[in-house]
Amino acid sequence: MRVPLSWLREYVDLPATETGRDVQAKLVSVGLEVETVEQTGAGLKGPLVVGQVLTIEELEGFKKPIRFCTVDVGTANGTGEPQEIVCGARNFSVGDKVVVVLPGAVLPGDFAIAARKTYGKTSHGMICSTDELGMGDDGTHGIIVLPPEYEPGTDAIELLELVDEVLDIAVTPDRGYCLSMRGVARETAIAYGLPLRDPALLDVPPPNAHGYPVKVSDPFGCSNFTARTVTGLRPEARSPIWMQRRLQKAGMRTVSLAVDITNYVMLELGQPLHAYDRSRVAGTIGVRRAQQGEKLTTLDGAKRVLDSQDLVITDDHGPIGLAGVMGGADTEIADHAEDAGTTEVVIEAAHFDAIAIARTARRHKLSSEASKRFERGVDPQAAAAAAQRTVDLLVLLAGGTAEAGVTEITAPSAPRTIAMPADHPDRVAGVAYGREIVVRRLQQVGCDVYGQDELIVTVPSWRPDLAEPNDLAEEVIRLEGYENLPSTLPTPPSGRGLTDRQRLHRRIGRALAGAGYVEAPNYPFIGDAVLDQLGLEKDDARRRTVTLVNPLSDEEPALRTTLLPGLLGALRRNDGRGSHDLALFETGLVFRPTGEETKAVRLPVDRRPTDEEIAGLDAALPRQPRHAAVVLAGAREQAGWWGKGRPADWADSVEAARSIAREAGVEVTVRADRHAPWHPGRCAALYVTVDGEETLFGHAGELHPRVVKELHLPARTCAMEVEIDVLERAVDGPLQAPRISTFPVATQDVALVVAADVPAEAVEKALREGAGDLLESLRLFDVFTGEQIGEGNKSLAYALRFRAPDRTLTVEEASAARDSAVALAARRTGAVLRGA
Repeated sequence: MRVPLSWLREYVDLPATETGRDVQAKLVSVGLEVETVEQTGAGLKGPLVVGQVLTIEELEGFKKPIRFCTVDVGTANGTGEPQEIVCGARNFSVGDKVVVVLPGAVLPGDFAIAARKTYGKTSHGMICSTDELGMGDDGTHGIIVLPPEYEPGTDAIELLELVDEVLDIAVTPDRGYCLSMRGVARETAIAYGLPLRDPALLDVPPPNAHGYPVKVSDPFGCSNFTARTVTGLRPEARSPIWMQRRLQKAGMRTVSLAVDITNYVMLELGQPLHAYDRSRVAGTIGVRRAQQGEKLTTLDGAKRVLDSQDLVITDDHGPIGLAGVMGGADTEIADHAEDAGTTEVVIEAAHFDAIAIARTARRHKLSSEASKRFERGVDPQAAAAAAQRTVDLLVLLAGGTAEAGVTEITAPSAPRTIAMPADHPDRVAGVAYGREIVVRRLQQVGCDVYGQDELIVTVPSWRPDLAEPNDLAEEVIRLEGYENLPSTLPTPPSGRGLTDRQRLHRRIGRALAGAGYVEAPNYPFIGDAVLDQLGLEKDDARRRTVTLVNPLSDEEPALRTTLLPGLLGALRRNDGRGSHDLALFETGLVFRPTGEETKAVRLPVDRRPTDEEIAGLDAALPRQPRHAAVVLAGAREQAGWWGKGRPADWADSVEAARSIAREAGVEVTVRADRHAPWHPGRCAALYVTVDGEETLFGHAGELHPRVVKELHLPARTCAMEVEIDVLERAVDGPLQAPRISTFPVATQDVALVVAADVPAEAVEKALREGAGDLLESLRLFDVFTGEQIGEGNKSLAYALRFRAPDRTLTVEEASAARDSAVALAARRTGAVLRGA
């Protein structure tokens, strides 16, 4: 809601020294969100005056039409002589009154005006348009043509009210009454402690039997309908400048006098209105629900197919308007520029059901100024006053005659009352306001209050948001000032901190980040297309998805069963934008339905669900294990003066899984495997020991070339995905910190020749067991194949580090541990010492 400060002062006698910023601070203090204060006419400096065009000479020989004009500006130029001005616009004629800026003036945007030679003539000033003066769009995109009654030389800055301040208020849904000058003025008067001149306090004639015939068939959808008729309008009458300027400052475009008046009254009182050309309305005006499939052409020219839940205004021929949203084109007010303008109008001021209007506006994707107000709540008792105000303005400005007939159809209703203990706001806020303050504040917002310890509060008609004692308490608290509430920090009960599961999740994230991976959270949605691109078999468990009833995207209607699609998509986007060395990770839930889920029960809202009902809801949920995944592409180690660097490969993805397992104190067993979407020759299955049994907890390796091609990924992209929940089950007690020995290490290297099909992991496992407790670490540092060791064989070279916690090892002890390790490896894998 845009609120011109000059218009606001009409209802509240603000101090003359108050600026827009001062009013903004006051309104914010009572709970309104004033986002900005716009300074209209900022930097504008005269002389800017009314001028009358005396002569127009068309200049020839230029690419566009150019006119050389003489304009009478009175004595504003100091000589009284006509002002010579060059202008390219063509929407004015000799005798028209225009706005002229003279040399020495400055227009908005620091545009200084001076006499200058152009098109072979000297132009002493400029004839102005609305854009050049910062007035907004008037629909003409041309020169401002003023009414003939203004004398040349009149100050146009004051005439056009160019210098003003406009408050832009973000009105929340519960404050619909502030979508009007009346509502904002009420809040301003309360904030300043000043009286309010309520524009709705008008003398309204009572309804009688002579008004325009109206029939309301749906009193729930339309609880009030007021109709007034004005005849004898002058078709050529135009909106006065003051009204045009107020509409423009409020963000609305001027159309014609009758339409401008309805918009003006809507902004003033908050009651949307509609004016029908009486000559185009056939018979009785009705209000009913539309018939399914009925059609209506609205004022925006769109032909709309109506729904049976739409509320429509009708005449004897059918729908003539979408109630509370937009009128129909068939009964549109004829513009004054047409040959046959409107001379008789029927004014509609009605109150429609907020929910019905909101649903209609969304159904037809048609949000209007009227629907925005109705769906937030309009004062049902303002309809008659708004209709009277419209009639008065039509009579005053268009020379019309108000017919004596007044139609008002009102559904019976009673005032809304709320019973509230007088100390309820005190208990809500923790502040002792006292009954006197509570009553005064409620009366300021328009409530009638009776009672002593127990208050009976009658809510004003314009506040549909006040429905219970807490709403009334909020009004007292906000008007007394939220800043005056005491600040008391809550004292939380002592707890045990994070759970073991939470600590593990955090350690995993920190470990991956420390290893150079960047966390890239993704939306948990996938589609069948990406599962096809990953090469998953039809019977793969990852193809059993949970489909959403209302997905954000039709292309991704299901919940993810793997983290890889999101991560690979992020990697592809980053690679396409020039980042080629990538290492990303994500931890999060995946959704794996088992097929045993039950149908979800509808929980009650009037009580706490029972344990059985909650259990039934849980039984309807799919299994949701937590996964961790990484993807890599490009260089894992950058090249530089220190060396060549190294590209990322499958071993890096395996190492990422090992680093995750180390955070849980768990050893990982790695075996070759075939599992989509990985390369069949570069895929590792990852196992951990759970309750004495090896359990698969993920895969790692290089992606299949077909997958890389389908997803447009960099060559040799690698990935890893593991299930953290399985890793948690593998944890055997609290994580033990390593014991650091102060004694020196003894290093022994050993090269073993085994058959090419023997996994290095099997040899490593045997070496660890055979070496015993003295082995501190074991590292594979070389793999060799060649004629020297025989066809079908490979050589695995290991570095074994031995250390004792209580002594320095002798050469004999280290050698004995090494020999024991080699012996066990020989028995289990057939390993032979190279060169033996």
